Amino acid sequence: MKKTGSILKKVYVFLIFFFMYAPIAVLIIQSFNQSKSRGHWGGFTLQWYQSLFTDADIGAAFRNTILLAVLSSAVAVVLGTAACIAMIRMQHKRRSLVIGITNIPMLNADIVTGVSFMLLFMTLRMELGFGTVLLAHITFNIPYVILNVMPRFRELNPHVYEAALDLGASPAEAFFKTVMPEIMPGIASGALMAFTMSLDDFIITHFTTGAGVNTLSTKIYAEVKLGIKPEMYALSAMIFITVLVLLILVNRVQAGYEKTRGTEV
Repeated sequence: MKKTGSILKKVYVFLIFFFMYAPIAVLIIQSFNQSKSRGHWGGFTLQWYQSLFTDADIGAAFRNTILLAVLSSAVAVVLGTAACIAMIRMQHKRRSLVIGITNIPMLNADIVTGVSFMLLFMTLRMELGFGTVLLAHITFNIPYVILNVMPRFRELNPHVYEAALDLGASPAEAFFKTVMPEIMPGIASGALMAFTMSLDDFIITHFTTGAGVNTLSTKIYAEVKLGIKPEMYALSAMIFITVLVLLILVNRVQAGYEKTRGTEV
């Protein structure tokens, strides 16, 4: 009976992973298919990746995507960490209320968030473009930073910071020498999470961008409407690999921090 249950568990896990990753595996394989017809294999080739890197429009979309991800995650880390500092000093009920409010953007449907941003920018008579996309990305990235940084603040020993002040350190020196090293793993994982979310976003970007400003996700969407080109398979495969690497880095940062904490204890 136990053996049968173990087999069923393995089959169940296999089916989950199969339906999750088989389409992505097919996509990656097709990005190396020499034939433009997806119905048969025409041989291994790298020409779609080569033409991808020589496409000026895709290059511009790639630069916009990376710049948006870097800027939005950097600003979100600063604002999210500052928000954690403010919230950790609140009373428990008020802090719980504020944390619940900050979690709403993560729970809200992306299409609702995207349409809301678009209406807000139009009401404020802001021209849709790179700036509006950046503001939108910063806003929806902040909750992810708070989600990663706040647990580190809760684990802090406040007496260490107070002791640094008693020993003559200024508030800034005490913060950067006693608090910052403790919360740095949370900041790093929050920054990587924000970078990944910005890199991967399509719906909010689609509603807040203007003419002539494309990211990789909106570029893929525009190309798909005209007919899928092999270069899009290569581009999609590269985006998946990039996001996968970033998520692995996030997990390694978390695991390294937990291991360090365990060693200290």
